[in-house]
Amino acid sequence: MRRLPRRSETEAGLIILSFPPALRDYGLAGQQMKSFFYVYILVSERDKTQHYTGVTESLRDRLKEHNRGACSHTATGRPWRIETAIAFQSESKARAFERYLKSGSGREFARRDF
Repeated sequence: MRRLPRRSETEAGLIILSFPPALRDYGLAGQQMKSFFYVYILVSERDKTQHYTGVTESLRDRLKEHNRGACSHTATGRPWRIETAIAFQSESKARAFERYLKSGSGREFARRDF
């Protein structure tokens, strides 16, 4: 039986995956993995109807920036939490998916499926 990683949530709303030793041995977790580009959807804690979509290499650092008010597009909706994050190995694919999510059909897709 294949063992899947365990989920745990942090105070920042990030999901941390804990891989069993068997998966680490095959390079499916740990230092052998390449860095990822994350497409993320934030939801405002103050107004649950307000969302923001972006792309980053560091979810934790980017969420801190949004909650500090460093991004003018999200400064008024603080505090934010991550609602959805999707990892890509390719930066170009991550940016293309972010563009799609910001389109009309992409917004409807995210509203319906995330």
